[in-house]
This record gives sequence, C-alpha cells and structure tokens, in this order.
Amino acid sequence: MFIKKVTILFVLLAVFASGMVSAQTATTLSKKDSALFADDPIAANLDSISHLNFFEKGYDIVKSPSFKFAVDSVPYYTDKEYADRMAKLDANSPFDLQYNDVVKSYIGMYLRRKALTSRVLALSKLYFPMMEQVLDRYKMPLELKYLAVVESAMNPTACSKCGARGLWQFMYTTGKLYNLQVSSYVDERNDPVKSTIAAAEYLKFLYGMFNDWQLALAAYNCGPMEVSKAIRRSGGKTNFWAIRPYLPKETQGYVPAFIAVNYVMNYATSHNIYPGIPNATFFDIDTVCVHQQLSFAQIAQYLNVPYSEVAYLNPSYKLGVIPYSSDGCYTVCLPIGKVGTFVANEDAIYKLANKDTLSSGQILAMQQNMPEVEYHRVRRGEHLSTVANRYHCTVRELKEWNGLASADIHAGQHLMVYVNRKGKGSSTVASKKGKAAAKKDYYIVQKGDTLFHISQSTGISVALIKKLNHLKGTASLTAGTKIKLASK
Repeated sequence: MFIKKVTILFVLLAVFASGMVSAQTATTLSKKDSALFADDPIAANLDSISHLNFFEKGYDIVKSPSFKFAVDSVPYYTDKEYADRMAKLDANSPFDLQYNDVVKSYIGMYLRRKALTSRVLALSKLYFPMMEQVLDRYKMPLELKYLAVVESAMNPTACSKCGARGLWQFMYTTGKLYNLQVSSYVDERNDPVKSTIAAAEYLKFLYGMFNDWQLALAAYNCGPMEVSKAIRRSGGKTNFWAIRPYLPKETQGYVPAFIAVNYVMNYATSHNIYPGIPNATFFDIDTVCVHQQLSFAQIAQYLNVPYSEVAYLNPSYKLGVIPYSSDGCYTVCLPIGKVGTFVANEDAIYKLANKDTLSSGQILAMQQNMPEVEYHRVRRGEHLSTVANRYHCTVRELKEWNGLASADIHAGQHLMVYVNRKGKGSSTVASKKGKAAAKKDYYIVQKGDTLFHISQSTGISVALIKKLNHLKGTASLTAGTKIKLASK
C-alpha cells in the first residue's frame, strides 16, 4: 500500500492565537512569492482571465459570518496550519497532496492574486459540474477538475505562447489524436465539453502508462517521453518528487501548482476570498442543434442576448459564425431561458437569417480582423507606455489584459497583448482614443515616462523633443502632458 506523507516545514514563530501569521510576516511572504512567480507560466495563465467580461458584479459578493476579516485583507497562516489542512484533503484523495515550500509558494501566488482567484471560483460554478460528470463517467478522480485551473485558469479561449488552446490547453496534434477537430470555422480545443472528454481520455491513457497520478499529471504537461527520461536519469525512481530535478523547469512547478489549487479551492474563504458571480452557472445554460448557418450577431439580435455572452458561451466558433453541415450537428449554447424561445421560433429565425447571410468575402474579412494574443518580453528600460505605443494600444488596456495593479514592469516579464492577424501595431481592441493619438504629431506622457523612453518609443531624438517643447536640462515630465513630436 502506498503510504502518503505530509511534510511540515519551517513552523513560524510569531503567530496570532487564531493561527494567522503577523501582518509583517504576511507582507514578507507576499514579496517572496512575487519574486518567485513574476514570470511563471502558471501565473500568466491566471493573469490571462483579467480581460474576461462574464461577471455580473464585482468580487467578494457573499461574506461568511464565520470569518470577520477586513475587506481588503488576505490572511496567511502558519506552516503547521497549512499542513494540517492539506493532510485532511490528502486523506480523501488518490493524489499525494504534500505540503512543502514549493507548494507553499504557489498557494501564495493564488492568494496574492485575490481578485483573479475570485474569478476562478466564479467560473468553477459554470464548468466544474460538467467536468465532474465527465470524470465520473470515465471513473477518474474528480480532483482532476483542478487541473483546468492550472492549465488555463478556466479561460475557454486561453492560448499559450506555443499554441495550446482551451480549458485543457491542447496542442493541435494532440487534440487531433483525441478527435478535437479544427477548421476555418471551428476549433474544438476551445469547446468546454469536447475538450474535457479529450482530457479525460488522455489522462486515463497517461495513468495507464505510469500507474501514478502525479506522474500522469507531469506527463500531461511535458509529454510521456520527458517523464520516462526523467525516471531513467533518476536511477529508475517513480516518485514525482524524486524525478522532479530531471524534469523541464515548467513541469517542476506544474504538480506543486495542482496541489496548491486543491488547497486554495477548498480553503479560499479562510483567506477572505469569495467567488464573484458569473452571468451563468452550469444549471443556467443548455444547448440546441442548429440546422442552418447562424451568426452570433443574428442570435444576439433575435433572442435579445448580449453578443459578448453568446460569444463566451460558444468559444469553439472562431469567426462568430455557427456553420451547418449535413454530416453532423453543430450546437449553440444559450441561457436556459432563451432555449424555449429559440426552438419555438426556429423557422422564423432561419428565414430572417437567410436574408442576412454572410458572404465569403465578409467571413474572410472577419477572419483577418480577429484579434490574437501575442506575448511581449519586456526589455531593460521599457515602460508600459513604450510597449503601448509599440502595439498601438493604451497603458490602461495593457494593465487590464495582464491584471496589473500598477504600471511597474521589469525586464524579462511577458506581457499579453491583443493584436490583429495582420501583425503588430494593429490591435483591433485598442481604444479609439489610443488609435487616434498614434496618428497625431504628439505624445501623451504616461506615469514614469522620461525623455529617453519617449525617444525610444517614437524614434525621435531627445534633443529634437526638447527643442520642439522648449524643455531645458533634465526636465521632469508630468503624466497627461502633451509632448510635440513634429513642428507644424
């Protein structure tokens, strides 16, 4: 019998009677986590949901009377308290849910991103019941649903730097192996149900290969060949922690992150984190077959549903169009209150839609203008303003897309940017104000800008900028000030 071990590390000395660490210690932990995860891909996945617009209200909607925390506080606890809680989860799980310093760092990462973790909790109301049904059907551990949090933060349109997509981050070739079809209209890697079925089948295959859930998780991330090589390099050991030093760097943090998510999703309220309210939960939606081509715009118009909600509930349709095929049935996911309206008026909807069918040229134009995600690696000396000018977006948009609370960035950090398919500098989601400013002969000073940074981003020498704006010496710049870039 496999004996589970719970490692208890570094018990803190200064604690409150309740078991929470002091505010000073909590700040220290937070800073440590910030340094550890500044450029971590799992942290980037969590940050990616900052732009999602699928929530009715803000965060921290319902407060438990069991806890009396300050609204903006995030309580931290002793290592013993974390380990005891993890031991309770471990006792009821087929996974080896150890608590150690690596797991602790990932717990800290999720706690520091309080607002984004609140969004994950909200999205779990939409996706977890479906995932549990699929996992139960395949006789798989229900805790595997937490892997989607690690993979994508449960963002169904998530796309990694290497091209993996969807809740379960399937690469194109692996997706094809598990019957996830990709065409000009549809990418089933983004389909929540189909991708969950594919993930269950793939994980079942990996578990059959290694007979260990931790190794199966590692193989899901880096591939079974990498895990097999790590086992050989370790001298034949088959324990994740024993082979961890021989695994790729990202995979070394992957299983600890999964263990951390198990903790955070079960003990969020103990840390003053509560779920936001999504526009729909699993029990608020249903699907119907579509028998003729329909666009999201037509569905939104005929059913009086926001376009953004139709798009969010149907993430597998790449162009905002649900195609029709005599070979199979394409479905549309709708708020349950609109399903009856759609079925009762289906013929009329198709009749009206036929008058407004998109031409092949319109579809091609839509495809060319669909925004895609790029990742910009920050260079030394760059500010958010210089990155914003390069991609013709605004500092505010960069902060929203990347979940940044301030304009502080550092060299080596990756920033997520939405750009047009035609290339950089043509972001379709940049504000009109940002686009207009890019065409004018002036620059709006952003917080932290210097003449050197403005010169770098505009290609105009510092000397000329100073001459055009009658600036002397090392003039200080005030955010919001207009800087001339050309003489009139």
